[in-house]
Amino acid sequence: MKLIVYTTPTCTYCHALMDWMDHQGIEYEEKDATNPMVEEEVSKVLGYKIDTVPTTVVGDEAIVGFNRRAILRAIAKYEDQK
Repeated sequence: MKLIVYTTPTCTYCHALMDWMDHQGIEYEEKDATNPMVEEEVSKVLGYKIDTVPTTVVGDEAIVGFNRRAILRAIAKYEDQK
């Protein structure tokens, strides 16, 4: 499963989310949403620009903000589809 967390360097919630995911043993790839290349990639993948971070993408679902329940639900849903 590919899980991507779009962040910015100064986002407190982004770092709290990644700390929580590390503690939970959830593997993810962090991408800096302020990078123009990443911004272009996001527009292609999601069809829109990210204006709120953290944004976590699990499969084809995007979760905006630090929402533990939504992230765990999306991971479970993705794993059930296998």
